[in-house]
Amino acid sequence: MAASESGLPAGVVARPLRASDLEAALALSGEAGWNQVAADWRIFLELGNAICLTRGDGPPFATAATLPHSGSLAWISMVLVTAAERRQGFARWLLRHCRDDLLARKLVPALDATPAGRAVYRGLGFADRWSSSRLVGGMVQVPVANAAAATVRPLAAHDWPQLAAYDAAAFGADRTALLRRLAERLPQAALIADRDGQIVGFSLGRDGRVMTQIGPLAADDETIARAVLTRASATLGAPLAIDVPDRHTELRSWLATLGFTAERPLTRMVYGTSLTFGDSGRLFAIAGPELG
Repeated sequence: MAASESGLPAGVVARPLRASDLEAALALSGEAGWNQVAADWRIFLELGNAICLTRGDGPPFATAATLPHSGSLAWISMVLVTAAERRQGFARWLLRHCRDDLLARKLVPALDATPAGRAVYRGLGFADRWSSSRLVGGMVQVPVANAAAATVRPLAAHDWPQLAAYDAAAFGADRTALLRRLAERLPQAALIADRDGQIVGFSLGRDGRVMTQIGPLAADDETIARAVLTRASATLGAPLAIDVPDRHTELRSWLATLGFTAERPLTRMVYGTSLTFGDSGRLFAIAGPELG
């Protein structure tokens, strides 16, 4: 029996995902070919909410997670169903549950959709805002000339107030707690572009199961974005994943000349509003579809 709008079939239980479920959750994301490690799942357990479906006392066979940010925005992600349980409406049930929970908390649901999920999300009231592409490649070793007089340096403790404000303007909400987690995960990628004491760009990153993710990456212009990206990748091993908004055609073309290839498209979607949050002109790489 499949899930319906009214509920789950007999024997299927919805409950919070627990720390003891991390091994099963990692198995689900690994089965899907995704890049998460245990630290990614802990973000949702500690900063957000995660739900799973089980059959009785069995291990989770499906998951979904939400990550609220200050203001009125929250992210939905980690919608996973093991292969043997697909096509029974479980993903749709989980999406509806997350959406309704966020709306009840006066939060606007948003997400980055894979092609497989986009049609489901549109049917639940989400609308396209803009698209991006995952680019995968190796180290960026091309020197950048004239970085607009910006100095690229490691992130320092005194940078956090400026960094939080800069990211909030680019992303559309304050997500300082998440950014601090990323800075701890991959210090080599935690960089600031500084011009006369003002932040004009930054990058963060994180380790992954099969590749290292660089993002978010935000900058005043593409020259600064290239300078930060070059420095960030200098000490990171391949493969590297960078999710670049499609509007940044020159950056995408530059990365292609360095051997980066497009792996999959993503679509940023928002529920129930025609407004576009943030400033995608300054956001040169997202933090990943699971984090925004």
